[in-house]
Amino acid sequence: MLVISSREFRQNQKLYFDKADKGEQIIVQRGKDKSYALTPIGEEDMYFNKKMVNRIKESAKQVQNGEYIEISSSEEIKELLGL
Repeated sequence: MLVISSREFRQNQKLYFDKADKGEQIIVQRGKDKSYALTPIGEEDMYFNKKMVNRIKESAKQVQNGEYIEISSSEEIKELLGL
């Protein structure tokens, strides 16, 4: 793990992004009590990735086709969840 200051990070961003891309853990310290982890993210890490967008579209089709359950009370929610 590599711990650097925010100033060092600003001056050498490309270097630290490249290191993070290669799997090295980079911690950027900002002030005395704030730290941040530099971590690359991939398609699977993003919430609105292609898979999630397809699930949303499929759900919208189900609603259009009347394939849903309408719930109007907390009792119905509990019943649906088996509580």
